[in-house]
Amino acid sequence: MTTSKSLQLPPNTSNPGSIFLKSQLCATPAKLPKDTNLTGKVAIVTGGSTGLGFHACIHLLAFKLSHLIIGVRSIKKGEDAASILHSRFPGAKIEVWELEMSSYEAIQSFVRRVENDLTRLDIAILNAGLVKQEFGVVKSTGHEESIQVNYLSTVLLSILILPTLKAKSPASTPGRLSIVGSGTALVAKFPNRHENPLLKSFDNPTTWDNNERYPSSKLLFHYFMVKFAAYIDPNDVIVNIVDPGLCKGSGLLRDVTGVVSAIYTVVKAAVGRKMELGSTTYIDATVVKGAESHGCFVMDWRICPFAALVYGPDGETVGQRLWDETMQELAFAEPLKVLEGMKRI
Repeated sequence: MTTSKSLQLPPNTSNPGSIFLKSQLCATPAKLPKDTNLTGKVAIVTGGSTGLGFHACIHLLAFKLSHLIIGVRSIKKGEDAASILHSRFPGAKIEVWELEMSSYEAIQSFVRRVENDLTRLDIAILNAGLVKQEFGVVKSTGHEESIQVNYLSTVLLSILILPTLKAKSPASTPGRLSIVGSGTALVAKFPNRHENPLLKSFDNPTTWDNNERYPSSKLLFHYFMVKFAAYIDPNDVIVNIVDPGLCKGSGLLRDVTGVVSAIYTVVKAAVGRKMELGSTTYIDATVVKGAESHGCFVMDWRICPFAALVYGPDGETVGQRLWDETMQELAFAEPLKVLEGMKRI
């Protein structure tokens, strides 16, 4: 397999403010080709009932997507969203499937439904995620909520959906898997990266930092992608991480309140992208970009380097520890067996 183009790029070592403002104010949006035609294709968008996920659904359907599955925690919200989409795109098949991202069992059930109910699958956009202002643990796993949903559960879904994307997309066209990331990963400090075990160190309430946790949860996927993509032939499935930027009206900060919420509101109003624009990054990553984006971090509509910590002197060591612990955490689903099955003989 070829090395990720993101990994070949030098890391961005600019200060956090410069990275953020340059992304929000200076990035040139890529124009989606008007002749894009998704007729006959099937797509899954998780977290598609509101915000960026919902607007991504609109873009897909506007390009004549034939069948859309919205994976949501709340069936009611999903059905409300589907009703709006049906009114705009009456010719498309739109389904709402329950998906609770904090539950390993629910994710496995969702994937079984994908395997059993779909005869075709072309695109999966894993958009579900959260920002927590206060420390909380998912009882069924014992892990802090942000790490559970943004990293561990998303890793599980990413791995388990691969075989269907490979087997049920046309032989001449690779399946597409885009995991929604964040530019905040570039400025994450990841203070516990030398802890061993690593994953359990996120579950300690005494070291909780609400300003650091979301960036760190997104940074973990940069480390993960380096090894994950190497198992996958881009002729079968193209995988990448996509950052939509900070967008006005996004529901990502729904659990944030008080002064922090007020600050975010002001910043979004000043430099935030409209969701109609931010969501085009998803379509660019899954429809426009090709094999050159395999294993990459796509930010501002272009392939960008991973976070600087991935390249640092301990980047490989931390990445290997994270990989090993992640595979051990998800051993009940035999992730390595699935990944080995993706390799071409």
